[in-house]
Amino acid sequence: MEWSDVRIFLAVAREGTLGAAGRSLNLSHPTISRRLRALEEATGQTLFQRTSDGYVLTEEGSAVLSIAEHMEESALAIERRLAGDVQRLEGTLRVSSPDWFGAWVLPPVVAEFVTAHSHVEVELLTGTRLFSLAQREADVAFRIVPFTEADVVQRKLIEMPYGVYAAKDREPPSRGGGSGCSLVTMDTSLGAFADIDWLKEMLPAARVTVRSNNRNVQAQMSSAGVGIAVLPRPVGDKQPNLQRVDLGEDPPTRDIWMGYHRDLRRSARLRAFVDTAIRQLSR
Repeated sequence: MEWSDVRIFLAVAREGTLGAAGRSLNLSHPTISRRLRALEEATGQTLFQRTSDGYVLTEEGSAVLSIAEHMEESALAIERRLAGDVQRLEGTLRVSSPDWFGAWVLPPVVAEFVTAHSHVEVELLTGTRLFSLAQREADVAFRIVPFTEADVVQRKLIEMPYGVYAAKDREPPSRGGGSGCSLVTMDTSLGAFADIDWLKEMLPAARVTVRSNNRNVQAQMSSAGVGIAVLPRPVGDKQPNLQRVDLGEDPPTRDIWMGYHRDLRRSARLRAFVDTAIRQLSR
Protein backbone atom coordinates (compact mmCIF):
# COMPACT_ATOMS: atom_id res chain seq x y z
CA MET A 1 0.00 0.00 0.00
CA GLU A 2 1.26 3.45 -0.93
CA TRP A 3 1.32 6.19 1.70
CA SER A 4 -0.97 8.37 -0.44
CA ASP A 5 -3.60 5.60 -0.33
CA VAL A 6 -3.15 5.16 3.40
CA ARG A 7 -3.79 8.89 3.93
CA ILE A 8 -7.11 8.58 2.13
CA PHE A 9 -8.05 5.46 4.10
CA LEU A 10 -7.31 7.25 7.39
CA ALA A 11 -9.14 10.42 6.36
CA VAL A 12 -12.33 8.51 5.49
CA ALA A 13 -12.07 6.47 8.69
CA ARG A 14 -11.75 9.63 10.79
CA GLU A 15 -14.19 11.91 9.00
CA GLY A 16 -16.88 9.37 8.14
CA THR A 17 -17.80 10.88 4.77
CA LEU A 18 -16.02 11.31 1.46
CA GLY A 19 -16.76 15.02 1.39
CA ALA A 20 -15.25 15.68 4.81
CA ALA A 21 -12.25 13.46 4.01
CA GLY A 22 -11.69 15.38 0.77
CA ARG A 23 -11.78 18.72 2.57
CA SER A 24 -9.26 17.52 5.16
CA LEU A 25 -6.85 16.47 2.38
CA ASN A 26 -7.73 19.27 -0.06
CA LEU A 27 -8.92 16.71 -2.61
CA SER A 28 -12.19 16.54 -4.52
CA HIS A 29 -15.03 14.17 -3.62
CA PRO A 30 -14.66 12.21 -6.91
CA THR A 31 -10.91 11.83 -6.34
CA ILE A 32 -11.42 10.42 -2.84
CA SER A 33 -14.11 8.05 -4.11
CA ARG A 34 -11.98 6.84 -7.03
CA ARG A 35 -8.85 6.33 -4.93
CA LEU A 36 -10.73 4.51 -2.19
CA ARG A 37 -12.39 2.20 -4.72
CA ALA A 38 -9.01 1.48 -6.33
CA LEU A 39 -7.51 0.74 -2.91
CA GLU A 40 -10.23 -1.77 -2.08
CA GLU A 41 -9.86 -3.42 -5.49
CA ALA A 42 -6.08 -3.62 -5.09
CA THR A 43 -6.31 -5.20 -1.64
CA GLY A 44 -9.26 -7.41 -2.48
CA GLN A 45 -11.00 -6.28 0.72
CA THR A 46 -14.02 -4.14 1.51
CA LEU A 47 -12.63 -1.65 4.00
CA PHE A 48 -15.78 0.41 4.60
CA GLN A 49 -19.48 -0.24 4.89
CA ARG A 50 -21.51 2.41 3.08
CA THR A 51 -24.44 3.53 5.28
CA SER A 52 -26.98 6.34 5.14
CA ASP A 53 -24.94 8.18 7.78
CA GLY A 54 -21.59 7.77 6.05
CA TYR A 55 -18.69 5.33 5.87
CA VAL A 56 -18.10 2.85 8.70
CA LEU A 57 -15.05 0.58 8.97
CA THR A 58 -15.66 -3.08 8.25
CA GLU A 59 -13.95 -5.80 10.26
CA GLU A 60 -11.18 -5.88 7.65
CA GLY A 61 -10.82 -2.09 7.78
CA SER A 62 -10.65 -2.06 11.57
CA ALA A 63 -7.97 -4.75 11.47
CA VAL A 64 -5.57 -2.54 9.50
CA LEU A 65 -6.44 0.80 11.11
CA SER A 66 -3.68 0.70 13.74
CA ILE A 67 -1.12 -0.36 11.11
CA ALA A 68 -2.16 2.55 8.92
CA GLU A 69 -1.78 4.90 11.89
CA HIS A 70 1.75 3.62 12.47
CA MET A 71 2.54 4.29 8.80
CA GLU A 72 1.19 7.82 9.25
CA GLU A 73 3.31 8.36 12.34
CA SER A 74 6.44 7.24 10.49
CA ALA A 75 5.68 9.36 7.42
CA LEU A 76 5.08 12.45 9.55
CA ALA A 77 8.29 11.80 11.49
CA ILE A 78 10.22 11.75 8.20
CA GLU A 79 8.51 14.98 7.12
CA ARG A 80 9.28 16.69 10.44
CA ARG A 81 12.90 15.54 10.41
CA LEU A 82 13.46 16.80 6.86
CA ALA A 83 11.77 20.10 7.70
CA GLY A 84 13.87 20.38 10.85
CA ASP A 85 17.09 19.99 8.89
CA VAL A 86 16.30 22.93 6.62
CA GLN A 87 18.75 25.72 7.35
CA ARG A 88 17.49 28.15 4.72
CA LEU A 89 15.40 31.05 5.97
CA GLU A 90 12.62 30.56 3.43
CA GLY A 91 9.37 28.66 3.07
CA THR A 92 6.25 28.66 5.22
CA LEU A 93 6.05 28.78 9.02
CA ARG A 94 2.71 27.77 10.56
CA VAL A 95 1.94 29.45 13.87
CA SER A 96 -1.15 28.73 15.99
CA SER A 97 -2.51 30.67 18.95
CA PRO A 98 -5.72 31.73 20.70
CA ASP A 99 -7.67 34.29 18.67
CA TRP A 100 -6.97 37.26 20.95
CA PHE A 101 -3.27 36.40 21.24
CA GLY A 102 -2.90 36.30 17.47
CA ALA A 103 -4.77 39.60 17.07
CA TRP A 104 -3.26 41.69 19.88
CA VAL A 105 0.04 40.14 21.03
CA LEU A 106 1.68 38.47 18.03
CA PRO A 107 1.53 41.26 15.39
CA PRO A 108 4.75 43.02 16.60
CA VAL A 109 6.51 39.63 16.74
CA VAL A 110 5.43 38.72 13.22
CA ALA A 111 6.24 42.22 11.93
CA GLU A 112 9.83 42.05 13.21
CA PHE A 113 10.24 38.49 11.94
CA VAL A 114 8.97 39.02 8.37
CA THR A 115 10.93 42.29 8.08
CA ALA A 116 14.15 40.47 8.95
CA HIS A 117 13.32 37.32 6.96
CA SER A 118 11.36 38.39 3.90
CA HIS A 119 11.52 34.96 2.21
CA VAL A 120 9.55 33.25 5.00
CA GLU A 121 5.76 33.30 4.78
CA VAL A 122 3.95 33.16 8.14
CA GLU A 123 0.63 31.32 8.25
CA LEU A 124 -1.20 32.31 11.46
CA LEU A 125 -3.93 29.91 12.62
CA THR A 126 -6.10 31.20 15.48
CA GLY A 127 -8.99 29.83 17.50
CA THR A 128 -9.79 27.41 20.29
CA ARG A 129 -8.67 24.31 18.42
CA LEU A 130 -5.33 22.86 19.55
CA PHE A 131 -3.48 22.20 16.29
CA SER A 132 -1.27 19.11 16.31
CA LEU A 133 2.47 19.71 16.31
CA ALA A 134 3.15 16.02 15.69
CA GLN A 135 1.06 16.05 12.50
CA ARG A 136 2.60 19.37 11.41
CA GLU A 137 -0.73 21.18 11.51
CA ALA A 138 1.42 23.90 13.11
CA ASP A 139 5.16 24.38 13.49
CA VAL A 140 5.03 26.49 16.63
CA ALA A 141 2.06 27.03 18.95
CA PHE A 142 1.09 29.41 21.75
CA ARG A 143 -1.33 28.10 24.37
CA ILE A 144 -2.75 29.10 27.76
CA VAL A 145 -2.13 25.56 29.07
CA PRO A 146 1.07 23.46 29.06
CA PHE A 147 1.58 21.03 26.19
CA THR A 148 0.82 17.40 27.00
CA GLU A 149 1.94 15.86 23.70
CA ALA A 150 5.10 13.79 23.57
CA ASP A 151 8.30 15.20 22.03
CA VAL A 152 7.28 18.84 22.38
CA VAL A 153 9.87 21.42 23.39
CA GLN A 154 8.03 24.02 25.45
CA ARG A 155 8.61 26.96 27.74
CA LYS A 156 6.47 29.30 29.80
CA LEU A 157 6.76 32.49 27.80
CA ILE A 158 4.88 35.07 29.84
CA GLU A 159 2.46 35.48 32.74
CA MET A 160 -0.46 37.28 31.13
CA PRO A 161 -2.26 39.92 33.25
CA TYR A 162 -6.02 40.28 33.02
CA GLY A 163 -8.34 43.19 33.88
CA VAL A 164 -12.02 43.95 34.43
CA TYR A 165 -13.61 46.15 31.77
CA ALA A 166 -16.86 48.02 31.25
CA ALA A 167 -18.11 50.46 28.64
CA LYS A 168 -16.90 54.02 29.31
CA ASP A 169 -20.45 55.37 29.43
CA ARG A 170 -21.50 52.95 32.19
CA GLU A 171 -21.15 53.48 35.93
CA PRO A 172 -18.59 50.95 37.15
CA PRO A 173 -19.75 48.62 39.95
CA SER A 174 -18.16 48.23 43.35
CA ARG A 175 -16.72 45.07 44.82
CA GLY A 176 -19.28 42.92 46.56
CA GLY A 177 -22.18 44.41 44.61
CA GLY A 178 -23.17 44.12 40.99
CA SER A 179 -26.93 44.49 41.33
CA GLY A 180 -28.34 45.39 37.91
CA CYS A 181 -25.03 44.56 36.22
CA SER A 182 -24.61 42.08 33.37
CA LEU A 183 -21.53 39.94 32.77
CA VAL A 184 -19.90 38.81 29.53
CA THR A 185 -17.87 35.64 30.17
CA MET A 186 -16.14 32.73 28.52
CA ASP A 187 -18.14 29.75 27.28
CA THR A 188 -17.71 27.15 30.04
CA SER A 189 -18.19 24.25 27.61
CA LEU A 190 -14.48 24.69 26.83
CA GLY A 191 -13.56 23.97 30.46
CA ALA A 192 -13.13 25.88 33.70
CA PHE A 193 -11.89 29.47 33.72
CA ALA A 194 -10.62 30.98 36.94
CA ASP A 195 -11.59 34.50 35.88
CA ILE A 196 -15.29 33.55 35.68
CA ASP A 197 -15.39 32.30 39.27
CA TRP A 198 -13.35 35.29 40.39
CA LEU A 199 -15.67 37.79 38.68
CA LYS A 200 -18.78 36.18 40.18
CA GLU A 201 -17.15 36.34 43.60
CA MET A 202 -16.33 40.03 43.14
CA LEU A 203 -19.82 40.87 41.82
CA PRO A 204 -22.16 38.32 43.43
CA ALA A 205 -25.34 40.20 42.50
CA ALA A 206 -24.51 40.42 38.79
CA ARG A 207 -25.86 37.96 36.24
CA VAL A 208 -24.27 36.42 33.17
CA THR A 209 -25.91 37.78 30.01
CA VAL A 210 -23.58 36.61 27.24
CA ARG A 211 -21.05 33.78 26.96
CA SER A 212 -18.56 33.49 24.11
CA ASN A 213 -15.49 31.38 23.35
CA ASN A 214 -13.84 34.40 21.70
CA ARG A 215 -12.16 37.13 23.76
CA ASN A 216 -12.43 39.58 20.86
CA VAL A 217 -16.19 39.05 20.79
CA GLN A 218 -16.34 39.60 24.55
CA ALA A 219 -14.42 42.86 24.16
CA GLN A 220 -16.82 44.12 21.49
CA MET A 221 -19.86 43.08 23.52
CA SER A 222 -18.53 44.92 26.55
CA SER A 223 -17.68 47.97 24.42
CA ALA A 224 -21.28 48.03 23.22
CA GLY A 225 -22.54 48.12 26.80
CA VAL A 226 -23.75 44.53 26.97
CA GLY A 227 -21.89 43.82 30.20
CA ILE A 228 -18.71 43.67 32.24
CA ALA A 229 -15.93 41.37 31.02
CA VAL A 230 -12.59 40.06 32.21
CA LEU A 231 -10.11 40.39 29.34
CA PRO A 232 -6.38 39.94 28.77
CA ARG A 233 -4.80 43.36 29.31
CA PRO A 234 -3.42 43.54 25.72
CA VAL A 235 -7.01 43.20 24.50
CA GLY A 236 -8.92 45.34 26.99
CA ASP A 237 -6.42 48.19 27.23
CA LYS A 238 -6.56 48.75 23.46
CA GLN A 239 -10.36 49.07 23.22
CA PRO A 240 -11.19 52.80 22.89
CA ASN A 241 -14.70 52.41 24.35
CA LEU A 242 -13.71 50.42 27.44
CA GLN A 243 -12.62 51.52 30.89
CA ARG A 244 -10.74 49.31 33.33
CA VAL A 245 -12.68 48.74 36.53
CA ASP A 246 -10.91 48.61 39.89
CA LEU A 247 -12.46 45.98 42.16
CA GLY A 248 -9.69 46.12 44.72
CA GLU A 249 -7.61 43.30 43.24
CA ASP A 250 -6.67 42.04 39.80
CA PRO A 251 -8.19 38.95 38.18
CA PRO A 252 -6.15 35.72 38.10
CA THR A 253 -3.33 35.70 35.56
CA ARG A 254 -2.77 32.99 32.92
CA ASP A 255 0.54 31.51 31.80
CA ILE A 256 1.26 31.59 28.07
CA TRP A 257 3.21 28.58 26.79
CA MET A 258 5.14 28.31 23.52
CA GLY A 259 5.98 24.93 22.04
CA TYR A 260 7.26 23.15 18.94
CA HIS A 261 8.07 19.54 18.02
CA ARG A 262 11.63 18.52 18.86
CA ASP A 263 12.19 17.26 15.30
CA LEU A 264 12.01 20.89 14.12
CA ARG A 265 14.54 22.25 16.58
CA ARG A 266 17.21 22.57 13.84
CA SER A 267 14.91 24.48 11.49
CA ALA A 268 16.46 27.90 10.89
CA ARG A 269 13.15 29.66 10.28
CA LEU A 270 11.59 28.15 13.40
CA ARG A 271 14.58 29.07 15.56
CA ALA A 272 14.54 32.61 14.20
CA PHE A 273 10.83 33.00 14.99
CA VAL A 274 11.17 31.48 18.48
CA ASP A 275 14.09 33.80 19.26
CA THR A 276 12.05 36.80 18.06
CA ALA A 277 9.05 35.80 20.22
CA ILE A 278 11.23 35.36 23.30
CA ARG A 279 12.97 38.68 22.77
CA GLN A 280 9.70 40.58 22.18
CA LEU A 281 7.49 38.97 24.82
CA SER A 282 9.72 37.77 27.66
CA ARG A 283 10.43 41.23 29.00
